[in-house]
Amino acid sequence: MTASLRRAAGSLLVVGLTGTELTNLERAWLKLVGPAGVILFRRNIENPRQTRALLGEATKLCSDLSARHCFRCVDCEGGDVDRLREALAPMPSAQAVMQAATATGRPSLIREQGELIAREVRAFGFNTTLAPVVDLALPESLEVLGTRAAAATPEGVVDYARSFLAGLATQGVVGCGKHFPGLGGGVDDSHLETPVIRRSHRELWQKDLAPYRELRNELPMIMVNHAAYPQTRGKDRPASASPYWITTMLRKRLGYWGLIFSDDMEMGGILKFMTIEEAAVAAIRAGMDILEICHSPELILRAFEALIAEGERSAAFRKLLLARAGQTGRTRERLFAGGVPKELTAKQFETLRARVLSFRETIAEAAEAEKADADMEALIA
Repeated sequence: MTASLRRAAGSLLVVGLTGTELTNLERAWLKLVGPAGVILFRRNIENPRQTRALLGEATKLCSDLSARHCFRCVDCEGGDVDRLREALAPMPSAQAVMQAATATGRPSLIREQGELIAREVRAFGFNTTLAPVVDLALPESLEVLGTRAAAATPEGVVDYARSFLAGLATQGVVGCGKHFPGLGGGVDDSHLETPVIRRSHRELWQKDLAPYRELRNELPMIMVNHAAYPQTRGKDRPASASPYWITTMLRKRLGYWGLIFSDDMEMGGILKFMTIEEAAVAAIRAGMDILEICHSPELILRAFEALIAEGERSAAFRKLLLARAGQTGRTRERLFAGGVPKELTAKQFETLRARVLSFRETIAEAAEAEKADADMEALIA
C-alpha cells in the first residue's frame, strides 16, 4: 500500500528543474518522486537538441507510465511570457494578435498564432503549452497582466481562445486555459501576494467565468489561480485550495471534466496563506488534479511527503489520492497518445524561425496601420 501511495502522490506533481542538464541530485529525487512530468523555463532552454535531451532524460525518470505520456510543459503565450523567444524567435502577444485580427478583419491570424506556437513547442520536444490566457483585460490588472489578456470582453476572449486552441490542435499540442476563476479584476501579482479580487459572484459569473462556460469542452486543461474572492462563498481562501471554486464551481456548476492544473505552488499567493504541506493536501482535497511546483526541490519533496503522510493518516484521503492518480494517468495516456514530437532538421527549424518572424512583422504592420488611421481621424476631428 505504501508503494502505491507513493506512486500516486508523485503522479500528481509536475515539477521544474534548475538548469540545462540534470544534476545528480535531480536524477535522484526525480526517480524517488516519479512525477507526472516536467515544466521548463528559459533557464532550462538553449536549443532544440539540448532541450529534447533534457526532457527525454527527465521523463524517463518520472512516471510509472511510459515517458511518452508524461507532461512536457512550457509557457508559450507570446509577448512577455514566451520561453522560446531567445532560442527561436519572439512571438507577438495575445493582445497584439487580437488587435491585429480585429483591425485587419483577419481572424485567421489568431489561429495562425496558435499553430505557430504549437510548431515551436513541438520543435523543442514539448507536448503542452500553458496557454491561452482567458482572463479579461480590465484596467485593474493592466500592470500585472499587461498584454497577456487578449480582450476586455468575454466575447472577445472566447473568440481569441477558441481560434488559438484550434491552431494548437492542428499540431496535436495540448493547451491550458488560465487563470480560473479570473485575474482580470486583480491589482496584485500572485507571484508575491494573494490577490484579493472584490468582484461579486454575479459579476464573476456573467463576465470572468463566461469564457470557461463557453470553452469547457474545448479546453484540455484549466489552470486555477491563487487569488481570493471575498465577496463570494470562496471567501478569503485562495482559489487553488478552495473546494468552492474547484469542485462546486468548476466541476459542478460549469460542468468541466478536463484536467485541473494548479498555478505554481511556490508562489507567494498560496505560500503566504499556508505552508506547502498544507497547500498540497488542501488543493488535492479541493479537487485539483495536478500540482505544479516550478523550482525548489525542497518544496517538491515536502509536498510529496505531505501527500503520502496524509494518505497514511486518513483512509478517505488515501482513497481520494489513489483514485485521482488513476484518473489523471488515464487522461495523460489519452492526451499524449501521439508520443514525443519528431525532431526538426536544421532547414526545417530555420523555416519555422522565418515563419515566426514573418508573422511578427505582419502583426507589427497591422498595429502601425491602425495607429496611422487613428492619428488621421484625430487630425480630421
